[in-house]
Amino acid sequence: MNETRPTEQDLRAEVEELRRQLAEQRKLHQPGIAPANSSPTPAKLVALGVLTIVLIVAGFLAGYLPRQRREQVLAAEVKADAESLPVVTVARVTRSATRSELVLPGSIQPLTEAPVLARASGYVRKRYADIGDRVKDGQLLAEIEAPELDQQIRQAEATLQQAESSVQQAEAALEQGRSNEDLARITAGRWSNLVKRGAVSKQENDVYQAQYAAQRASVQALEKAVAAARSNVGAVEANVARLNDLKGYQAVRAPFAGVITVRNVDVGALINEGSTLLFRIAQTGQMRTFINVPQADAGAVRVGQPASLEIAELSGRKFNGRVARTSNAFDPASRTLLTEVEVPNPDGTLLPGMYTQVDLQVPRKNPPLLIPGDTLMVRADGPQVAVLDSSGRVHFNHIQLGRDYGNHLEVLSGLEDGQQLVVNPSDVVQEGIRVKAVQSEGSARNHT
Repeated sequence: MNETRPTEQDLRAEVEELRRQLAEQRKLHQPGIAPANSSPTPAKLVALGVLTIVLIVAGFLAGYLPRQRREQVLAAEVKADAESLPVVTVARVTRSATRSELVLPGSIQPLTEAPVLARASGYVRKRYADIGDRVKDGQLLAEIEAPELDQQIRQAEATLQQAESSVQQAEAALEQGRSNEDLARITAGRWSNLVKRGAVSKQENDVYQAQYAAQRASVQALEKAVAAARSNVGAVEANVARLNDLKGYQAVRAPFAGVITVRNVDVGALINEGSTLLFRIAQTGQMRTFINVPQADAGAVRVGQPASLEIAELSGRKFNGRVARTSNAFDPASRTLLTEVEVPNPDGTLLPGMYTQVDLQVPRKNPPLLIPGDTLMVRADGPQVAVLDSSGRVHFNHIQLGRDYGNHLEVLSGLEDGQQLVVNPSDVVQEGIRVKAVQSEGSARNHT
């Protein structure tokens, strides 16, 4: 059973009773009064000891119990005050790493790729390569049968022979014209001497002089005719050479060493010159991928900068490359810089058309602060965060955001390293309110 504690009035009554008993004892020992029994009895001594102990205990209880009650009341008030504060989760502001990973999507493409088109019209007589085949430079891929081209070559060769005959005729006429010119020149000279001697009339001399001039003009005309015939021969020869070159294209060959990625025709297919795609060949020993770097990070991208590629299907493996070139101009639609990354592919693991993630290691001289994404509040006057001061009060700070990593955000201004931020602040969290903070398990870490 619970013991009943004495009240303050009971303690005071006991103290008064003890004082009265002590006063009676003093009266007994006063001079002139003879005690009935001068020596104290054992019972009196025991009673006196018990009385002393009771006085000590009473004095202790009279001072300790009120103090204990006051402390209990204060503790209860403090506990009630603490339990009444809103409980919030906080996370610490940290500093980003000195090197940032800029991860961008890209599509792998061969360094060199070319379509193989038909230069001669006809039918595919034989095919020697198919998709996936690795071919060498100049290797025969297919043969085209072009009977019309053969007929054109024979016709052009006949025209060439005709043109050569025309040249021979023109040259013979030129020789004859030159002979006639020599005869007219000699005759004109003789008649000129006769006129000087007065043997013939001047009219007759003028006739022979005119004949000589006509023969000389005729020779010039014949020379031009010979030149024209020879030019005609050159044109026909060029046509024959062109047709022979086209005949050479009946044998379709690989323009360089690589792998066949597309094959569009089979034996017997009709081929049109310059419009039918026969094959597509790509060099896969060196691959490249194009990425679009945002304007905010374009200043940190340099030609020769190392980069690495990761393929989701090839987990745990990275392919190292470098930045080969940039467009040095931003796309006005997306405000991004087109960048080409080259990656060696000696074993052919990387295939054209693969989707990849390109990781660029971007150095930073002054890395920005990093906060968890769930601490951000976007209001009408801009982005804010709830900062917890040393006394446990909440203050809202306006911040300037940098790069968004999804679960973390970079802050360019408005915060200091090490500050505590409220995670997912509710409507209870107001300016100046005191809260009870609980550290978040997923506090912001350095983003590397």
